[in-house]
Amino acid sequence: MYRLVALNKERAEEEARGHIRWLRPDYQNPEGRQTTKGTQAELDVGPTAKIEKAPWPKTLPDQIAAVREALAEMGEATPEQIARRFLRARTTSVQPLLDSLAALGQAEKVEEGRYAA
Repeated sequence: MYRLVALNKERAEEEARGHIRWLRPDYQNPEGRQTTKGTQAELDVGPTAKIEKAPWPKTLPDQIAAVREALAEMGEATPEQIARRFLRARTTSVQPLLDSLAALGQAEKVEEGRYAA
């Protein structure tokens, strides 16, 4: 989702500079008119989505619970994706927790490097 928001912002900036990417130029811009630079400078692209990251728990039981909860919310994820949801969490810390959850039957290793709740 973040990639889509970034792409939308990038396209809005391009359009503000006068560069329009037509999907169907024959239909959308049949006269082939060029836009002038800065005609859409006041374009409001909406609020920027900012996700608050949770702090990485200090104790092992809390870390396991946090990883299990994050995996349940995401449905399927890699250790990197789960680590990015926390401040100061490392993939090397999340990986063994996911392996442990999989061994206990609380998570499933879907494919190499991906886990599901």
